[in-house]
Amino acid sequence: MPRINLKHHSSPDTISSESARLLSRETLRISASLASPPDDLPLLLPSSDSQFLHSTLKLICCEEIDGRRFKYVAESDTSGTFKKNSVRAISLESPQTPFDDLGSFLRSYVVPEGFPGSVNESYVPYMTWRALKHFFGGAMGVFTTQTLLNSVGASRNSSASAAVAINWILKDGAGRVGKMLFARQGKKFDYDLKQLRFAGDLLMELGAGVELATAVVPHLFLPLACAANVVKNVAAVTSTSTRTPIYKAFAKGENIGDVTAKGECVGNIADLMGTGFSIMISKRNPSLVTTFGLLSCGYLMSSFQEVRSVVLHTLNRARFTVAVESFLKTGRVPSLQEGNIQEEIFTFPWVKDRPVMLGARFKDAFQDPSTYLAVKPFFDKERYMVTYSPTKGKVYALLKHQANSDDILKAAFHAHVLLHFMNQSKDGTPKSVEQSAPMEYELESRIAESCEMISTSYGIFKSRAAEQGWRMSESLLNPGRARLCHMNEEE
Repeated sequence: MPRINLKHHSSPDTISSESARLLSRETLRISASLASPPDDLPLLLPSSDSQFLHSTLKLICCEEIDGRRFKYVAESDTSGTFKKNSVRAISLESPQTPFDDLGSFLRSYVVPEGFPGSVNESYVPYMTWRALKHFFGGAMGVFTTQTLLNSVGASRNSSASAAVAINWILKDGAGRVGKMLFARQGKKFDYDLKQLRFAGDLLMELGAGVELATAVVPHLFLPLACAANVVKNVAAVTSTSTRTPIYKAFAKGENIGDVTAKGECVGNIADLMGTGFSIMISKRNPSLVTTFGLLSCGYLMSSFQEVRSVVLHTLNRARFTVAVESFLKTGRVPSLQEGNIQEEIFTFPWVKDRPVMLGARFKDAFQDPSTYLAVKPFFDKERYMVTYSPTKGKVYALLKHQANSDDILKAAFHAHVLLHFMNQSKDGTPKSVEQSAPMEYELESRIAESCEMISTSYGIFKSRAAEQGWRMSESLLNPGRARLCHMNEEE
């Protein structure tokens, strides 16, 4: 097996504008010649484009994502050697019109992912009548708010009263817009519910802080109140969307409704007690900033322990990582209690350290075509493939078009095994000018080791996870939607 150089350099994800014009003229010729794809695809390119003189474009693979198909080609010289960073993506579909983009944008907000296959037939009539109900309720709210303000003597002048009511309604309307926008998170409420629940409580405290700021700058009441309402309504979405799955984890029978009702009752009782406590201490005129700081710390500490105490039986990405790492280090899968306690609940939004990318796109995983061709034979009998990028320090798991639920779980497990091997290699290699980049042949040897380990340990991991009570589902691992296709599938 030939050795490969893994020193990747940054390359553009899309074709440069100069090359795009050239390749677009040759797309039909490539498609025609790929019906039975030969090893080489010579292109008759204009002599004015020196970049492609004495070169050949070869088909590397095909990819499909959300119904759109792409060909990946790479440039080689006359000797057949691939040039580094020459992987290019060619779309096999015509560009989407602005109306198509707008339709996709709206669908991402108003219908669940996978619609209509992800819901039953009663969903559409239910949501239609629900939308009408909220339409009439929103219209009625304008008049009821105006009447309430008049009742407390906000203003006897009808125009001034209407202005006050409209300002108040704008504040509430901004909050509803925020709630609607955050609903696009979709399935994240199912698999990252602990993380989103705690993030929602952080936003709730942020909104409360913005509301308090109106006392300092009262002339900015409306924009600050609108901003606070947006943030607090986003927090409300996370609370309502994650409430049912959490209560479902507590119920042992068909008593989810009862568990939910009692849980909300406990929350309301505690809320009333907190209101009474705040009325008592407010009579002593305490420092507003100090009081808010102390109460916020208590709120957030309670929120963190609240979500941390929930024991879920399913393996999302965070708990799957805990289970696999424990299995690789100790040979045992953690119990439900251990796995949930060790799950990472909070990370800063600007920290995006996710070392395993499941269902990654080809252009993210491979920049050098030689790397792909060297790795590919290891996974000819699998419905996935994994690779490692030393420049990014990440493992990429690419899924093939026929991948089923067990294939996706196996790909995720294999990716963590490969990451474990690569980290061991970096820890055991002394630092040099090369830093921690693997040697040229190391990726192949590590992938070979990981494949050997997967063949014997994946079944053991699944059985031991089942013994501990874990339920595994590929949907909770949130795989990417990109899939590698067979060469003849782009027809």
